[in-house]
Amino acid sequence: MTTYNKTLGTPLSPAATRVMLLGSGELGKEVLIALQRLGVETIAVDRYENAPGQQVAHHAHTITMSDPVALRALIEREKPGLVVPEIEALATSELQALEAEGVVRVIPTARAARLTMDREGIRRLAAETLGLPTSPYVFCDSLEELQAAIDGKIGYPCIVKPVMSSSGKGQSKIDGPADVKTAWDYAMAGGRVSHGRVIVEGFIDFDYEITLLTVRSLGANGAVQTSFCAPIGHVQVKGDYVESWQPMRMDPAALASAERIAKAVTDDLGGQGLFGVELFVKGADVWFSEVSPRPHDTGMVTMITQWQNEFELHARAILGLPVDVSLKSPGASAVIYGGVDARALRFDGLADAMRVPQTEVRLFGKPESFVKRRMGVALAHDADVERARVLAKEAAGKVTPKAVD
Repeated sequence: MTTYNKTLGTPLSPAATRVMLLGSGELGKEVLIALQRLGVETIAVDRYENAPGQQVAHHAHTITMSDPVALRALIEREKPGLVVPEIEALATSELQALEAEGVVRVIPTARAARLTMDREGIRRLAAETLGLPTSPYVFCDSLEELQAAIDGKIGYPCIVKPVMSSSGKGQSKIDGPADVKTAWDYAMAGGRVSHGRVIVEGFIDFDYEITLLTVRSLGANGAVQTSFCAPIGHVQVKGDYVESWQPMRMDPAALASAERIAKAVTDDLGGQGLFGVELFVKGADVWFSEVSPRPHDTGMVTMITQWQNEFELHARAILGLPVDVSLKSPGASAVIYGGVDARALRFDGLADAMRVPQTEVRLFGKPESFVKRRMGVALAHDADVERARVLAKEAAGKVTPKAVD
């Protein structure tokens, strides 16, 4: 189902266009801001109080979003026109029911939210239904099944991930038999909902990995069209993004394959909005890895590289408005971690960070810090993307989070 909004309402009025975000972290916060700039009335939902997006939305609610009763009750009470999932841990079956009943439109679709909430649904769609190239894989429900899959099909080295997690939580590389139990235990600790099930993947000896931000929006004729942002290169540690840059220089044949794969999977998922498609690249060969039907953490670099960043693109696309994916300048991003476990933080070194030329710093406003929790990001632009990477990391390194006593 597609919708083309010829007009938008006024917030906090009977004519308001109301959008509810399910998940209101740093990515959701930027989507909310982009929607508000278009005069949309926003509703931020998260599992904890004072999440970043709740700090800027018109309305804020805290519920367990994987609870179907609580989720339905909130949607029926608030009556949003659109529901925009921003995390995986949701009662997606209830979203499908609400969409089927005509209660609400889910972005991009309720089916897409269900398929992409865990790695099993989207991997089986990509590899088994669409026939896209992926790494070899097996889904396992126990440590014994994991060991058998490695011994019988996958081999070493390999990657183990919970079927549902975010930001690389629970993901690890196994180099030999001594690592298997440690990887299983780590996956069990890192999974969000589907505890007890993992995917083990054969290791691809890729040259680099990219995120290809893919936008399904409406053209002037009301038909869905697909646009691609310039590819984003990134570095991940245990599956968690630590830096990204745009554009990533690619072989033209590899870029064409990446766009073909991204279009195939997003066409199948359908709907409108921005998708973050992750791909492995070696020479001209490309493998599908994952897709998120929402803005991607590595895409935060677009806040300094594109005329319309990924959050603005998502907001425009879901509202049926025109999009522009063109690049403004090459640039890079680098993560600022909490560095400490603390209930409250202060940030030292901000002035020094902002004195680094051609950079910006964004602090997310998360109320609680963990050692490896993303608390902010440094952004840099330069005609030379490698220079931008240096500047972004320099600025990020000057910010020192400290616990407040």
